[in-house]
Amino acid sequence: MRKDVGVDGDAQRIGQLVWMLFLKVFDDREMEWEVLDDDYRSPLPEPYRWRSWAADPEGMTGEELMSFIDNELFPTLQNLGLDGSRTVPPVAHVVRSVFEDAYNYMKSGQLLRQVLNKIQEAVDFNKAQERHAFGDMYEQLLRDLQNAGNAGEFYTPRPVTEFMVRMVDPKLADKVMDPACGTGGFLTCTIEHKRKHYVRTPEDERTLQASIFGVEKKPLPHLLATTNMILHGIEVPSQIRHDNTLARPLISWGPRERVDCIVANPPFGGMEEDGIETNFPAAFRTRETADLFLVLIMHLLKEGGRAAVVLPDGFLFGEGIKSRIKEKLLTECDLHTIVRLPNGVFNPYTGIKTNLLFFTKGRPTRDVWFYEHPYPPGVKNYSKTRPMRVEEFATEQAWWGSEADGFAARQGSELAWKVSAADIAARGWNLDIKNPHQGEQVSHDPEVLLAEYAQMQAEIAELQEQLKAVLAQALERRE
Repeated sequence: MRKDVGVDGDAQRIGQLVWMLFLKVFDDREMEWEVLDDDYRSPLPEPYRWRSWAADPEGMTGEELMSFIDNELFPTLQNLGLDGSRTVPPVAHVVRSVFEDAYNYMKSGQLLRQVLNKIQEAVDFNKAQERHAFGDMYEQLLRDLQNAGNAGEFYTPRPVTEFMVRMVDPKLADKVMDPACGTGGFLTCTIEHKRKHYVRTPEDERTLQASIFGVEKKPLPHLLATTNMILHGIEVPSQIRHDNTLARPLISWGPRERVDCIVANPPFGGMEEDGIETNFPAAFRTRETADLFLVLIMHLLKEGGRAAVVLPDGFLFGEGIKSRIKEKLLTECDLHTIVRLPNGVFNPYTGIKTNLLFFTKGRPTRDVWFYEHPYPPGVKNYSKTRPMRVEEFATEQAWWGSEADGFAARQGSELAWKVSAADIAARGWNLDIKNPHQGEQVSHDPEVLLAEYAQMQAEIAELQEQLKAVLAQALERRE
């Protein structure tokens, strides 16, 4: 792909690779469905199935291949199920939604044929061992997105997603949603968690299949997420929608759409387009994406519903609308835990410090427990060669305790401390509460450093004025 003049940068290469992987994996799944169900009929017209145009290594190439993909394959898949037929299967809508905004960036039919042949040779999704290996490879592909410019925002490190899902503990029948699902990391962790702990029968598996919901606004991560769902055994991932959850009025989300669990890393630092904020009550109108998502998440949870959300430090100490959102959070939900992550967890996409907020809807907060996640021994920052590991969360998990007894077993320590909701309210709903067991920490936050610099400059200026006054007095005495 790097030899092709049409593909520019890693994000385009990954986007190009994934629509081809999607069609190959989908074709392998169709082979499986055809064996299990004699009545299965593919939603794809025969000439546009992978086996018909891509599988033969001596198949069409060059200009013929490029013309077929650009003028026949993409237009057909982008309009799949739009012929007015009432018997369109749900899987046709899945394929169409994947290709709605997909692109063929490659310009060389010869190079494209080489890529297709490598995929055909390397991927057999119907062999259990290869399926597992391919799942690992796909996870690595998503990790590589972190180095692909803005595409990095779609990937949350696996240790973070696993820990959050484990602590929320979605039960078998719990409806689980990620309203900004990116590449689907939280949802795949949820699927694995349910299969490991709760799926015992084919009926349990059917319950699981119907319990996973996600929405993603941008085309590339939606394509990645849909493929990810198929890789994790979701046969028809029609519940992964290509849409913007914020573009819908908050009051239009009815009781039937409420869910039991939400695990999410909503995009932060971004601004929504003009007018989006009018979908929310006047008290919470802002164009800051993460703030709007938190209001939406609180609304979407059922009574007793549980959530785990990644939010930046700026939300914890922010004022104005952020304070009103925090007041709503602490009065309508039990914000029982905030895990404060160190710098670098989301490197290289962002160096902003982040926090994991865990809350349950339906009862007000009495106390908020804070837990400061430390770097492992010998590590001063995370990097591509030294990323965060799942094992690091073992101490939090051992400390966590049970929500059923109000986390009565939790103990304060050098890393854990508790603050009452009354104290937080008295602070103006400021949740940026430092670890009382540690001394002053050296900050690398530019805003903090600039404020400290300005204060030092003011102190220097004051000392200079005092020095001038002393010198002036001394000169007067000499005269």
